[in-house]
Amino acid sequence: MRAQSSATTPTAIAVSDPSGAPARTGAPVGTLQAALGVTAFSLTFPATAWGLEGFGPWSLVAVRSLLAALIAGSCLLALRVPLPDRRHWSGLAVVAGGVVVGFPLLTTLALQTSTTAHAAVVVGLLPLTTALLSALRIGTRPSRTFWVAALAGAAAVVAFTVQQSGGALTSADAYLFAALLVCAAGYTEGGRLARVMPGWQVIGWALVLCVPLAVPAAALALAYEPVQLTAHSVTGLLWVAAGSQFLGLVVWYRGMAAIGIPKASQLQLAQPLLTLVWSVLLLGEHLTVAAPLTAAAVLVCIAVTQRARG
Repeated sequence: MRAQSSATTPTAIAVSDPSGAPARTGAPVGTLQAALGVTAFSLTFPATAWGLEGFGPWSLVAVRSLLAALIAGSCLLALRVPLPDRRHWSGLAVVAGGVVVGFPLLTTLALQTSTTAHAAVVVGLLPLTTALLSALRIGTRPSRTFWVAALAGAAAVVAFTVQQSGGALTSADAYLFAALLVCAAGYTEGGRLARVMPGWQVIGWALVLCVPLAVPAAALALAYEPVQLTAHSVTGLLWVAAGSQFLGLVVWYRGMAAIGIPKASQLQLAQPLLTLVWSVLLLGEHLTVAAPLTAAAVLVCIAVTQRARG
């Protein structure tokens, strides 16, 4: 496959104006795409918990990456997508390290000893971290109102998720905070790349980039970790591979390209609450009466951040 021309800018992706703010055209569609990505991500922790019922942590991460890469690679080949420019490969490596390898591995290791409610703390802090890294990496400058609402929303989510876990910190916290940092870096770099290439190609090439690592890792992990194929473990594996690792990131990066990284990242404030809902329905966990109050507070913060002008 030949290299993609650096002059090509896909018409489906919003282009930034000289100030660095994303174009307003297609903002409703971009918001919907980002929201669909958040919905897909909200199922990741429950699906991972299902997957861990039959796979070891290293096997689950390696196999999910390999399956997602096969899906992405097949799409890239079928559509005869040209290789990205050489200047984009370093950014794709950051995406691969953050959202393909780092976040799945660290959160899977954390979920061996942590509940999904406690693990949702990292997701509650992710929007603010992504916005901060975005400001440092690509020079976005959201307004003061945006930051106040973002901090309020993050505080509400953190307070709720810590209360859900009884206020106790676990040994998994180191994994969770490391996952937070690498994922925010991957989101930021992926959102930047999605301005010059379709979002699905960003995650597609990042997944393909990990194949040389995923193949031996999967073979080695499966050889040492016992596998028990059950309805839950297989369903969990398929979802984190196809839904969370590929399809969710496709619409997520497209949404970030259309409405901007800071505003898209704030939609993730709803993700911990969605995760807790799925945890009740799929894992039998219990919610407290604080859930609807926190949900209302988070929705208000999301509305403010979406209206605030950077």
